Amino acid sequence: MRRWPTRPLSQIAVVSAGDPAPQTKDDFAPDGEPFVRMQDVGRYGHTDNLTETADRISAPAALNLKRFPKGSILVPKSGASIRLNHRAILGVDAFVVSHLAVIIPKAVINGRFLYYWLCSVDLSKVAHETDFPSLRLMDLQRVEVPCPPLSEQERIVRILNEADQLRRLRAEAGRHTADLVPALFHEMFGNPPKTWPVAKFGDLGTLDRGRSKHRPRGEANLFGGPYPFIQTGDIANSGGCVEAYTQTYSELGLSQSKLWPERTLCITIAANIAKCAVLSFPACFPDSVVGFIPNELIIVEFAQSWLETLQTKLEDEAPQAAQKNINLQTLRNLELRVPPVELQRTFAARVAEIRAMGAEQAASRRRLDDLFQSILHRAFQGEL
Repeated sequence: MRRWPTRPLSQIAVVSAGDPAPQTKDDFAPDGEPFVRMQDVGRYGHTDNLTETADRISAPAALNLKRFPKGSILVPKSGASIRLNHRAILGVDAFVVSHLAVIIPKAVINGRFLYYWLCSVDLSKVAHETDFPSLRLMDLQRVEVPCPPLSEQERIVRILNEADQLRRLRAEAGRHTADLVPALFHEMFGNPPKTWPVAKFGDLGTLDRGRSKHRPRGEANLFGGPYPFIQTGDIANSGGCVEAYTQTYSELGLSQSKLWPERTLCITIAANIAKCAVLSFPACFPDSVVGFIPNELIIVEFAQSWLETLQTKLEDEAPQAAQKNINLQTLRNLELRVPPVELQRTFAARVAEIRAMGAEQAASRRRLDDLFQSILHRAFQGEL
């Protein structure tokens, strides 16, 4: 193992933070510049394409915000994302939300080398521990970063870029597979016959908010038991089916919540709007998530795909105070034409085939992620 000299992050980069998100619809425009939020930053980054799905901020709203340059590295400042190594690089100049730290490399360090090193370390170890972990800029600035010669940094970056490219190609294939489900829904249900009955979504099953009554929500004795507890981010990042969890409720946690059954459709109504996923196990969730248990007239896969066609519209129309949200009555009053159940079952069977293919691709992606993590570790131990 090689021993490289280290320098505090503050000596090799400018460490800053983004700005609070604008609060009105008029602050955003389709032709505006990217405004990157926490949910845009994933594990080990969506690097150069990070801003493709970000909100666009209008020119007047942008006047009072800091614009950060291409190549800036983004690190979450709060919550579980600190522990999950969520990092990203801006592929273009962009505005950034205040919950993200922004690290702008100086000329003395290769920006990609610094990004990859930040992907390899657990910054929760320097986070300020409270009920809601936070990473203070002053603590981040003091983090010691290995600084081999620039030529060595460039050599390591070339190796890691190749490994990262394999992961990104596999992820791209997975996204194409995910696109098959909405395409199938459009093919089968895009022009519904007028003979199909119209119903309100709330009349097609049980539709209620999750529960998390205890305050403070993060009290330690609520957690650590056998009951899975999922939140909006778990649903938004699930790919449509919640198959894993990182938090659990204790008996006390369950007593102030509710355990929803397997195959419940979870719908986010705060921050991430109308993102949907089906539970593959019984779980609890807070009141920022709505659970839908279908009756005999509707199949959960159909309900999920139908809601996903409305997601952008619902998000655009959601009122925004501290964060965007929609109320339960909005969902209950949504109207749809209900296809024959047998046709819905045919759709669900084909969706299952697509998801099985997606699961194989996801397993391959996890193997590549593990390989990438191994190479990261070796790189910064001086073993490449």
